[in-house]
Amino acid sequence: MTVPSADPPDAARRDWLARSGAALAGAALAGSTRAAGHDNTLHVAFSVAETGFDPVAIGDENSNRVAACIFEAPLTYDYLARPVQLRPQTAAALPEISADFRRFTFTLRPGIFFADDPAFRGVPRELVAQDYVYSVKRYYDPALNSENIYIFENAGLVGLGALRAQAQRSGGPFDYDTEVEGLRALDRYRFQVTLAAPNPRFHFQFALPGLTGALAREVVEAYGRDIAAHPVGTGPYRLASWRRASRIELVRNPLYRERFFE
Repeated sequence: MTVPSADPPDAARRDWLARSGAALAGAALAGSTRAAGHDNTLHVAFSVAETGFDPVAIGDENSNRVAACIFEAPLTYDYLARPVQLRPQTAAALPEISADFRRFTFTLRPGIFFADDPAFRGVPRELVAQDYVYSVKRYYDPALNSENIYIFENAGLVGLGALRAQAQRSGGPFDYDTEVEGLRALDRYRFQVTLAAPNPRFHFQFALPGLTGALAREVVEAYGRDIAAHPVGTGPYRLASWRRASRIELVRNPLYRERFFE
């Protein structure tokens, strides 16, 4: 799938793109099977340039749409249901929610793999609970200065604010290895989120791949500050090439599992 960015050549075309470009991009990047031409390539024009594909740094809708093709959150939406309902994606089922709406326990399906990347040194890399723990912790890393940290801070994940404050005081690196009550892996396939106050709808945040999609720590560490140009997820597409504000090429992830829609 090729997604070229566009700079409209005249006022009329600019107006047309402003009105219809966002809707077209959303439909295409949500998984449309319609193909442009005979090579099964879908071309989509963006009226505004993307900024990058690191979830903690995404602040624009077009980057978010691309990220949604690459990363997967534990949950997703059943778009055919009315009213809209959540359904499992990489999770085996909807999360277990405590009676006081403060504790959410997610169980992942075994056998889901990240797309191939040199950071994995040729070994298939399975998605595990710790990947989601690490990915959410990145929002609290002061060095990353994520504008979306407020989503988690407002929910009050127990202990993560203190971990961030510790890194700010010391001026050193954020401690990803310290376990906190608010976000921890229970075993290989289960992780738990604990909030300071009840929030019955908090688990809906885990249906947004551009926010809570899973990254592998070894990939982030391998690419460092260039991770926005090297997104590696478990989703149906992977980034083949990117010329900023010019061309985004997504291709099929051959390791993506078979899925059925009813």
